Amino acid sequence: MKAFNKDIGTLGEDISENYLKSLGYRILEKNFRCKCGEIDLIATNKGYICFIEVKTRYGTKFGAPAESVILSKQHKIHKTAQVYILLKNIIDSNFRFDVIEILLNHDNNGFLVNHIQDAFQL
Repeated sequence: MKAFNKDIGTLGEDISENYLKSLGYRILEKNFRCKCGEIDLIATNKGYICFIEVKTRYGTKFGAPAESVILSKQHKIHKTAQVYILLKNIIDSNFRFDVIEILLNHDNNGFLVNHIQDAFQL
């Protein structure tokens, strides 16, 4: 089951990356990792550096995908973003935290994308 979930997550990240590129975002990093955690995508758009968490699901039986980005996960993303900011020496930039929900369709291999800009602030 864990391998299946990883495959679904990777698919969602690929869909998200293509979606963002189609909107003019420039992808800086995929799966940035440090001791604090991981950020799925880091991109720039319209003067912002966006730290993006991607959540992919086959339905909303257990709630919307973005609802799983609870406060503890937000703190982890924030700490990881701080490491990235220091490593890249981009302290004076504008930042935001986005969540992209990908809802997959079992029947036709289709999907829906919901991009929540500025989804949370700490």
